[in-house]
Amino acid sequence: MLSIPTLLKAYREGFFPMSDPDDGELYWCRPHMRAVFPLEQFTPSRDVRRLERKGVFRLTLNHDFSGVIRGCAAPRKGDPETWISEPIIATYLHLHKLGVAHSVECWHEGELAGGLYGMSMAGAFFGESMFSRRSYASQLALSFLVRRLRLKGFRLLDAQIINPHLKRLGAVEISHEEYMVQLARALEKKTVFL
Repeated sequence: MLSIPTLLKAYREGFFPMSDPDDGELYWCRPHMRAVFPLEQFTPSRDVRRLERKGVFRLTLNHDFSGVIRGCAAPRKGDPETWISEPIIATYLHLHKLGVAHSVECWHEGELAGGLYGMSMAGAFFGESMFSRRSYASQLALSFLVRRLRLKGFRLLDAQIINPHLKRLGAVEISHEEYMVQLARALEKKTVFL
């Protein structure tokens, strides 16, 4: 398990942990370009809005953090490797018990269909990972999260490293320097996730 004070200090300085899928070694990542979701501009897709209206899925907060982080760590279709090692899982489970790490669960007919997890610090939410077992489940979780963050006055939703999927969902890349400005502003905000 990682040192909690070290981890929290790292996030405040723009770092986040990842483990190497080949050897399991942990390293600190601080990319030159950072993926973020602009909270005020975020708009879920038409399909997600339709599913939200229909109420086919049920969304919850912190009901199954362990199930979500393990779902995120599971091998994905076409990609058997994961950066979410057992020490990372143990660390975030502990952060969850401390009230710092949170999950959004998406349920379909009583089964965990997808979700996401991350951690909150002042007005910043650091999204760590998401997964889906049914189409749109993680996107519904993201839409639910954004509504929560807006309601609570959060200023930053960090998505770490851009990929085509995050880009389709509305994430944008900003420079490390701009990220640190936004992070400092978010850390000044007095709010809580729950």
